[in-house]
Parts: sequence; C-alpha cells; structure tokens
Amino acid sequence: MSAVLDTPMLEQLADALRASRGFAHKRDIAQVLPQLGPSSFATAVPNGDDCAVLPDHDGHLLLAIEGMVQDFVEQQPWFAGYSAVMVNLSDIAAMGGRALAVVDALWAGNAAQGREVLAGMRAACERYGVPLVGGHTNLRSASGQLAVAVLGRAQRLISSFAAQPGDRLLVAVDLRGQWQGDAPFWNASTPAPAERLRGDMALLPTLAEAGLVDAGKDISMAGVLGTALMLLECSGVGATVDLARLPRPAGVPDWSQADGAAQRLRWLSAFPSFGYVLSVRPAQADETIARFAQRGIACADVGTVHRGSVLALQLGDARVPLWDLADQPFIAPAVEPRRAA
Repeated sequence: MSAVLDTPMLEQLADALRASRGFAHKRDIAQVLPQLGPSSFATAVPNGDDCAVLPDHDGHLLLAIEGMVQDFVEQQPWFAGYSAVMVNLSDIAAMGGRALAVVDALWAGNAAQGREVLAGMRAACERYGVPLVGGHTNLRSASGQLAVAVLGRAQRLISSFAAQPGDRLLVAVDLRGQWQGDAPFWNASTPAPAERLRGDMALLPTLAEAGLVDAGKDISMAGVLGTALMLLECSGVGATVDLARLPRPAGVPDWSQADGAAQRLRWLSAFPSFGYVLSVRPAQADETIARFAQRGIACADVGTVHRGSVLALQLGDARVPLWDLADQPFIAPAVEPRRAA
C-alpha cells in the first residue's frame, strides 16, 4: 500500500483510538495522581506504575489492586471474579514479580451472586496457584461491586519508568484464545491448562531476573497502543510503532486489505488476558522474543523508542502521530521519571 492510501487510514484509526472508551478510562488517572502526590514512604518507583513497590530486604514487595466495573459484576459474576484475580496477577508479573496472596472486597445484592463471584475468584486462584487468604464481604448491597488486591515479590523490577531512547519496543500476546462474547476482551486464560498459565506468568519475572527486561507494562483496557503511551509517558520518551508488525489473531485482517477496519480497531483496543508491551535494549531483543516463542506466545519487535514526546503510528511509508505527550498528558505521572532499582 502507498503512503497516499495509508495516511487517511492511519488518521482515521488515530481518531478512533483517541475517542475510545479505553483511552477515556485511563485518562481518568490524570485527575487522581496529582491528589496522591509523592509518598513520604520510600518507594522504588513513582505513582503511575502497575503496582506500588515497597522496599524489602530480599528485593521488592509489590501491591496491586483492581476494581471491576459494576455492569460486569452484575452481568457476569463468575467471570468478573475470575478476571479480578487474573488482571492483578498480570500487574504483578508486569513488574517482574511473583504473586504471594490474594484478598478481596465484595459487595453483592444476594448470596447467590456472591457465591458466583467467589467461585470465579477461587477458580482463578487455583489455576494460577495463588492462595485467596481473606477479604471483606457484604451480601446486602444494592448492586454488585468487586475489588481485588494481590501481594507479590520481585527480585529485579520491570518498570514503566525505565524505557530508554534506542530501545526496541516489543509486544507479546498469547493468541491461543478467543473473544469473550461482544466485549473487547481476548480470553486466552480460562481455556488454557493450569500448568501452562503458571509457567507463562512466571516468564516475566524470569526475564527480569536474567537481566533481559527492565521496562514494560501489561496491556490494559486502553489496548496495546494506549498501554504503550502510558509506558512512554512515565519514561519521558517517544516511539514509532509499525502496525503491520503487531501480533494479531487469525480472525483479524492484515493491513493490506481495504476492509477489516472494525476488526483491526477491536484488536488494537483489546484487553488480552496475557499481553505486555516491553521496552528492551537492542542486544537483548532477540533473546527476549525467543523466550516467549519457547512458550508458544507471539512476540514481535514492533518499533523504536526515541527521544521526544510523540507516539507515532507507521504503515508502509506513512507515519501519523497518535499522541503528543508534550501537548496533552495522558495519565500525567506526578513526578519526574527515574530509573528503577
């Protein structure tokens, strides 16, 4: 495809991503971070990373928490419980950690709904091999709501604040899954064998401990590009992403086809059960990709991290800016980025 044809396609895609629900939800963080301010307690990374990081004599303690949206809990209580655990475990892994324990805070309208949520949580804990050790329960709520927190430990950190100019931008996604109904969620977790799930989740801390990866983020509801944007903003750098090199499932048309825009946008906006954006030194990129391939996980070098503040999309010879962080912050980390220990 020529740059003449690619440029309007990229501009339409950039407009759609900027207007997406995932981008809007992540931008809510910008209203909260300034109110938190720098903590008086010594932490290894500033606010804005996937987990809070507390110093520990044997590395770092990690603390993650996620809340499920109300309609999700009401409509799919079992899967909401399962997902609440799964996404927290992904946050722990994204920072090079191994999960230690799970707690929850559950509000349900009745005992039946509460049982479904807890059953989903227990299923995830058992499959990933992490104990559910307690929490808070209310079965007389006007509506179903759920929050889950996970404690973990990391020997060496992967941080959103550690990307450097010259890094290769890698995207790793488990494509052995399927769409979860009409939702923009790619589920490669519930159909997978428990042993494989545990091994895959251990891959990120293994990469960190081997000195291969120290910068990255798990792909969240902002999709792969929104997640890349948060990583770049925390690290104070820009990047260019070649869309044609992004991993994608078989049902998503490639970029050479004139149709398929809706499917491609859905994939770019997807929240995968296992997906990470990593910023890796060039000398470590091939080995990192090979480690994912050994576990059957798609991983590709999709672009370059560079100085500046722009995340740009590339397709063929066409290049279009998605976001300029100097003009408009995204999550607005409240402190200057610094290297993770």
